[in-house]
Order: sequence, then structure tokens, then C-alpha cells
Amino acid sequence: MTDATPDDRLLEAARRGDEDALTALIERYQPRIYGFGMKMCRNPEDAQDIVQETLLVAARAVRDFRGASSVSTWLYTIARSFCIKKRRRSKFAPESIVSLDGEDGRGALDLPDRGRAADDLLHDRRIREALEQAVAALDPAYREVLILRDMEGLAASEVAEIMGLSVEAVKSRLHRARASVRQALLPLLGPASAAPGAPGCPDMVTLFSRHLEGDIKPDTCAEMERHLARCGRCKAACDSLKDTLRLCRMGPKPQVPQAIQESIRAGIRELVAGKA
Repeated sequence: MTDATPDDRLLEAARRGDEDALTALIERYQPRIYGFGMKMCRNPEDAQDIVQETLLVAARAVRDFRGASSVSTWLYTIARSFCIKKRRRSKFAPESIVSLDGEDGRGALDLPDRGRAADDLLHDRRIREALEQAVAALDPAYREVLILRDMEGLAASEVAEIMGLSVEAVKSRLHRARASVRQALLPLLGPASAAPGAPGCPDMVTLFSRHLEGDIKPDTCAEMERHLARCGRCKAACDSLKDTLRLCRMGPKPQVPQAIQESIRAGIRELVAGKA
């Protein structure tokens, strides 16, 4: 087994009781689940509990998991349930700033770089703080969709399965969340981005968000491109959404504390020994 071994092969071996395969599968998802816990609960101790509880529950249930959904969807669904419980009991107010340090850099969208690259912007402390505040200010239902889709990089269909929503509902929330975060970042994205469209201009930000989700018909897309070619303000609006989404998906890989990693490994060894 190597780092390139597909999830399904690791899963098959783990079901047969292969401890190395189970450990490899769990460790593959450790950083992502930890980062998700950080974004959702905004507290390192809660995130540490979530990653341990999620991965040990998955390790215990691996023989019963038949792959009806992807491994990532399965794990995020478990993690989300623990996040919800933590949030209900948390002493931290919903308005507290989300930590984005757990972002794993896995892009939800393939967006070309332009001008002053978003990675340059991200090094600006002001824009990092503004992004954190903008995400934290979202209603929890919209924040969760944005985190799963644009930060964790899951497909809209996976987000829908995790949250128990229709794909259409996920996309509707996603468009609103993207527009809200972009709006909050406008003062730092440049004056051209903040200029309103001319009278009669379409809602280009929503249209472009829908385009990224594959929900714009070819004739509408062609008309969009023609409009952008002649309207600098609408083009700047689309560019600012691109920058916003790149900022959402970027950041250092989360570092799961070594003690937590060792605790998870020990838990897996005990489970495997108990089932032998």
C-alpha cells in the first residue's frame, strides 16, 4: 500500500482486517477531518475530539461500510454529526471568528490566476482576517455549505448527501454564501471590484456562480461572455468572485497534533486486536 493507493482498495483490505490498510485510510483523512472540525467548531479542543471520535467510529464500522457513498462523504457525514453536537454545547458564540488555518488547499474549482494572484492577497493579514470574519458571519446553514463545497472541495452532490438536502437546495445556499463573502471582501479586492454594474446589467455574480456549478445553458453562457467583453464593471465583479473562491480554498495544511495521531493509532490497534 502506498500514498497513491485508491480509497476503494484500502477500504477492501481494511474490511478484511488489514490493520495497515485501515491505518493508511484513516491517516489519509485525518488532516481534512481535523480542518473541517476547526472551521465548523472554531475551537482546537473540539476539533481534536471530532477527529478522534469520527475516525474511531469509522474504524469500528469499516466492515459494515459497503461503499454506497464515497469514503470522504461517509467520513464528513460522521464528522458533521459530531460537529453539530459540539456546537450545541459550545460556550463559544456563533459570531466568533472561524479559523481557516485548517484549510488543506484542495481546490473545489479550477480557476485561472489573474493579475495580483489570490495567494499574494492571502498573505495580507487584513484580507485573511476579513475572510475569516465573512465566513463566521454567515448563517450556519450557508456557512456549512460554503465550507464543504469551496473549502473542503466536495462536489455539490456530496454536500447534498452529507447535509440531507437536494442538490438544488445546496446550490441555492452556495450562491448566496459566495455572494455574501465576496461582498464582505470587496473593500480589500480593489475599487474596480466594488463598482456597481450599469443599469440593466444582469446579476453577474450569481450567474457566474451558477456557471461554475454547470447550471447555465450554452446560449446563456455565450450571452454572458459577450456581456463581459463589453462591460468592465461586470467583468470586475466576476473576477472578484474568482479571487474570493481561490482565497476560500487556500491555506496551509492542518497539522493534527502528534498526541492525537498517536491516540488514533492506538485506538485502531485495540480495535483490530479485539476483532482478531
